[in-house]
Amino acid sequence: MITRIVISVLLAFALLSGVLMWYLQVYAYYEELTPAQVGEVVVLDDRAAPVRVAVSDLRAIDSDSSPIRFRACMQIEDASAFDNAVIHERAEPLVAPGWFDCFDAREVGEALESGQAKAYVWKLNEPYGIDRVLAVMPDGRGLAWNQINVCGEVVFDGDPAPAGCPTPPEGTY
Repeated sequence: MITRIVISVLLAFALLSGVLMWYLQVYAYYEELTPAQVGEVVVLDDRAAPVRVAVSDLRAIDSDSSPIRFRACMQIEDASAFDNAVIHERAEPLVAPGWFDCFDAREVGEALESGQAKAYVWKLNEPYGIDRVLAVMPDGRGLAWNQINVCGEVVFDGDPAPAGCPTPPEGTY
């Protein structure tokens, strides 16, 4: 009898731990952002100057727990901002929590691979080692996320910054 009680307690604890871990990963640290909190939507042009992108219906989430948890969805109002915009060559959309239903990383990834969508640089190394990417879908939707760049991949592993990367700030790794 005591064995059944111990096993039941252990199973209940394991189940509770699993549910808590899932909740922490999917809900706990995210907060929805207002357009003012996101700031101006821009892309960098071929002179690395920011060019404002007119958008509507901006929805965004972020978390203080990680610099790569930012996700945003919007409707692009004027595509002329992308005429001289810098293409992000290594854009890899990151999965958003299921409840943030406007962002589908698989759909964006497939559209980028097929050439139907283009990914542009919104920010470089802000914070160090992290780029903000804005992908424009064929239907005019814009989807944005933060991802680790080449400099961050190396420096966050504890190695010196490679050639062409800015000097990392103290305490980056």
